[in-house]
Amino acid sequence: MKVDKFLDYKSRESSAMLITKKNQYALRAIFELAKHNGKGPRKISEIAKAQAIPAKFLEVILNQLKGSGMVNSKRGFYGGYYLIQPPEKITVGHIMRFLERDVDQTDCAALVPETQCPFKGQCTFFPMWNKVKAAIFNIYDETTIKDLIDNEKANVNCK
Repeated sequence: MKVDKFLDYKSRESSAMLITKKNQYALRAIFELAKHNGKGPRKISEIAKAQAIPAKFLEVILNQLKGSGMVNSKRGFYGGYYLIQPPEKITVGHIMRFLERDVDQTDCAALVPETQCPFKGQCTFFPMWNKVKAAIFNIYDETTIKDLIDNEKANVNCK
């Protein structure tokens, strides 16, 4: 399956897991930076190629992540992006929350826009969706970028 088709397929699934393409790409970008941590800045084109991320979208995401305290950039010929914090200090939860900082915390965890919800806040499922979201974020908060690197080194396959 080609990468684009895989990402389109996964993005349809991702709403159930609370992961947007932007979040996926941000995680992959930080993961790639972490794999090269301490070896100097990485260019957007290198990160994009290694992680199958559209370069223009990656540029926007990395620029936003500069405000997180996790990523910074250096200009010039030898410039690029690099991690400010060590991979063992960066959790998936930290990244996800930073990217969702503008999202209202009372939004439906089922990711139905309020304007399209027929129940307008009177949803019987709302408490359950919030428990699911909390359980997912517990896993995100327990998982560091170093854990993901260690998983890759151990050849843990995604299925």
